[in-house]
Amino acid sequence: MSIAVIGAGAFGTALAVTLATKTDVTLWGRDTDWASTGENPRLPGVALPENLRVTDDLDAVQANTVLLGLPAQVLGGFLTENAARLNGRNLISCAKGIDLSTLTGPSALIAKACPASIVAVLTGPSFAADIARGLPTALTLACADALAAKHLQSELSTATLRLYRTSDMTGAELGGALKNVIAIAAGAAIGAGYGDSARASVITRGFAEMTRLAAALGARPETLTGLSGLGDLVLTCTSEQSRNFRYGLALGAGRDFASGTTVEGAATARAVAALAPRLGVELPVSQLVAGLAEGRIAMEHALDILLNRPLKEE
Repeated sequence: MSIAVIGAGAFGTALAVTLATKTDVTLWGRDTDWASTGENPRLPGVALPENLRVTDDLDAVQANTVLLGLPAQVLGGFLTENAARLNGRNLISCAKGIDLSTLTGPSALIAKACPASIVAVLTGPSFAADIARGLPTALTLACADALAAKHLQSELSTATLRLYRTSDMTGAELGGALKNVIAIAAGAAIGAGYGDSARASVITRGFAEMTRLAAALGARPETLTGLSGLGDLVLTCTSEQSRNFRYGLALGAGRDFASGTTVEGAATARAVAALAPRLGVELPVSQLVAGLAEGRIAMEHALDILLNRPLKEE
């Protein structure tokens, strides 16, 4: 048995490291000059195990089970170029976002590009550094095929990485995508000095938005109360390890954010803002984040926008 991970960022590398505790793993990335050092600079302090092979040659990725650890806005282009190489394998999306060009989740992109593949989603509350260092982590594995889900659950679980199954791919995927948007809003509240009470309100009302949108797209609301929704939301809204939360902090404080850092929630907020009117769903927090990220709304006006919404029942 062997497993492959496509995408040698921090999260992809972390998954590869933990999976290498039980099997041989191939990790593919476009830039792998660092491989000879035995450490990925995006995941400092974590040694690469001997049975983890790093390559920039996609033809060397021969495993039948492949985790796609690419950013959501990069995945579509990668699949367009390489679908023929991957079609027919077990493909697990690890991206947390909504594709801006199609307004669909990563699993839909994969299923369209690789119709002969089993498609699954791996998501939930997790930081790359925690996974790579063997700290206990629980994630959701979503797959519509029950038999394939059980096989993948066994194949991808390790001594420190525990996977829980669900057949609700839409709910699991949306939970992972939408929590990034709310994490930006929570970070902005703290960065602007509004305090922890305001952050708690953002988290709570943001979770209501996540549930409304997921239900409108056919997800089961209870999925959002699990690891892939509420669990991931709590983690990313309360820790500066989250890039989305740090990005929100910078927005709220009026500071520049590190250029070149992937912030999935900013693009997802724009996608959500486009989806909301089509579905007839009110998403004020998400639309506010889209406005902040695009520079259409100044932070000093953000609180007024939310506080001046009509009073209503919770």
